Amino acid sequence: MHLGLALPHYDTSLRGGPVSWTGVRDAARAAERHGLDSVWVSDHLFLDWGKYGGPDTRQGALECWTTMTGLAAATTTIRIGSLALCNDFRPPALVAKMAATLDRLSGGRLDLGVGGGWYEPEYRAAGIPFDGAGTRIRRLGESVEIITRLLDGEELTFKGDHYTIDGAVVRPGPHQSPRPPVFIGGKGDLLIRTAVRVADGWNFSWIGSTETYFERVEYALSACETTGRDPVTLKRSVGAYILVGRDDSDLQRRYDRLVERTPKGVFTGTTGVSWKEFRERGIAGTVSEVVERLGALRDNGVEEVVVTLGALPFQLADEEDIELLGTEVAPALA
Repeated sequence: MHLGLALPHYDTSLRGGPVSWTGVRDAARAAERHGLDSVWVSDHLFLDWGKYGGPDTRQGALECWTTMTGLAAATTTIRIGSLALCNDFRPPALVAKMAATLDRLSGGRLDLGVGGGWYEPEYRAAGIPFDGAGTRIRRLGESVEIITRLLDGEELTFKGDHYTIDGAVVRPGPHQSPRPPVFIGGKGDLLIRTAVRVADGWNFSWIGSTETYFERVEYALSACETTGRDPVTLKRSVGAYILVGRDDSDLQRRYDRLVERTPKGVFTGTTGVSWKEFRERGIAGTVSEVVERLGALRDNGVEEVVVTLGALPFQLADEEDIELLGTEVAPALA
C-alpha cells in the first residue's frame, strides 16, 4: 500500500494560518524527504468549512494545476496528484494537453484525478452553470473518455451529449507509458459506474466508517461484473483523516494541538469532542494501531491512502506529523 499526503493549500489549513506557497512547498518536500509516495492538491476556487461544522466564511485557496506545476519543480521523486480536478472548470481536450505537459515536466510523476464538482457557491461566483448531479457526472464520463483517448495518442473525433471534438491531438504525449493513470473521485452509484466504465481507478474520500466504504466497494465490484471488467484493473484509493502518535501521551499532545489549530465548530462545543470520541470515529492511534486499521484497507484491495493529517480536508496541524507518518507508518504498510 502507498501513502500520500493531502497538502494544506487553503486558509487555516496549515497550523491554522493563511495559505502560502511556501507552506505547501515545504510540506511536499517534507513528505518526499520522509518517504511518502505522493502529494495531492484539490481543486476549488475557494471553500468554506460550514459542511464540516466550521465557519461558512470563504477560505482562500491556491489553484490546483498551477500548484501541481510548482510542486513538480520543487520536488524530484514524489508523485503529484489532483484529488480531484473539477471537470467543469476546464475543457477535457485542454486537460489532456496540460496533463501530458505536466507529466513531461515532472519526469512522469503525474496522477490525474477528476471529479464532477459539488460546491455550488464557487460555480455561481465564477459564472459557471451548476447542473444537476446526474448531468455533471454524465459530462464527467464523456470528459474522462476524451482525456484518456487523447493521452493514449489518438487523433480524436468525438461527438457526445456534452462535448464535440474534431481532430484533437496531444503532441508531445506524456512521459509515462502508456500514460498517467486517470481516476474518478466520488461515492454515488452513477459515479462509481462511470469510473468502472471509463477510468483507470476510483477514489473514495473522505473515509469515516470503513463499513460504508466496504459497502461501496461491493457496489463497484458488482458494476465491474455487469460491464465485464476485471475488478483487478480498477485501481482503488481512499482519502482518510489520520492522527498518529508514538504512544498515548504523544497522541494526546498531537490531538490537543490539532484542536487548537482547527477552526471553531469543527470540534463540537468550545472545548472540543473528547479524545475518546475522536479516536473512535477516525483512523487515530499509535503507530501499531494505525497500521492495523490501514492494513485492513490494504487487505481489501486499497492500493493507496491519501492522508489528511487533520480534521478537515487538506489540513495539516503541524509539519511534525509528516515525519512519523512517513518514517514509521508507511514502511510498515509497504
